[in-house]
Amino acid sequence: MTDDTHRTALLGAAVDEAVPAGLRDEWERHVAREQVLVGRQGIFTTRLRPFGYEFSFRSPNPEHSARAWTELQHERATAHVLRATFGRADLEKAAHGRWLFIRMPRAHLVGGLPIPARPDRLVIEVADHVHVDSEVLAGIQGLRERGYRIAIPGFVSRPGQRELLPYADFVKIDVRDLDIEGRPVVELARSHGALLIAEFVERRWMLSHSRDLGFDFFQGNLLEQATVLDRSTAPWGSHAG
Repeated sequence: MTDDTHRTALLGAAVDEAVPAGLRDEWERHVAREQVLVGRQGIFTTRLRPFGYEFSFRSPNPEHSARAWTELQHERATAHVLRATFGRADLEKAAHGRWLFIRMPRAHLVGGLPIPARPDRLVIEVADHVHVDSEVLAGIQGLRERGYRIAIPGFVSRPGQRELLPYADFVKIDVRDLDIEGRPVVELARSHGALLIAEFVERRWMLSHSRDLGFDFFQGNLLEQATVLDRSTAPWGSHAG
């Protein structure tokens, strides 16, 4: 964590401490009343056995789109997903004892915002829009030293993605791109020892082609349709940070 990030974290803690207890209680009541929707889709082994789940933000507003989000909106969406999973006492009803893949924006990667202290279950996906620089790389290295697994989604060999490869435990590749990218991008993705996940497997030929290329895991509607879970009534657990 850099000095600037450390100062930001200290400032955030001081602001939290300065908020009157009554306002904090009101906020907790508000959060408890909010509709808590998350998307979940399985990730499967070569034998098509469940390995993990990707959890993602779902808005109660069907018109909601992440395409033009601000960084603050990305951060709030991530906090929403973390509360809906690790912040709830009945985690296993949603996770079934498997790995949970959750995309994280920059602030979560560099220590500006907390993540659950569950390196035994949480796989941190580096959000596509994150600009990879020395601070991000240092933050990811620190997360790996704490035991977290790191995933790169949507790998197409962008410069920032290539910089992340030495830190990645999993690399996801959109199988719809394989007819263009082909074997070279697959070989590059696995060049530092990461396990490969084929994303958007929607046809049988996509599954067969991914297997031929040596992918380790598979995700897509052919194997399991993404479902929306309503976690609004799930009991609260301990703080996720």
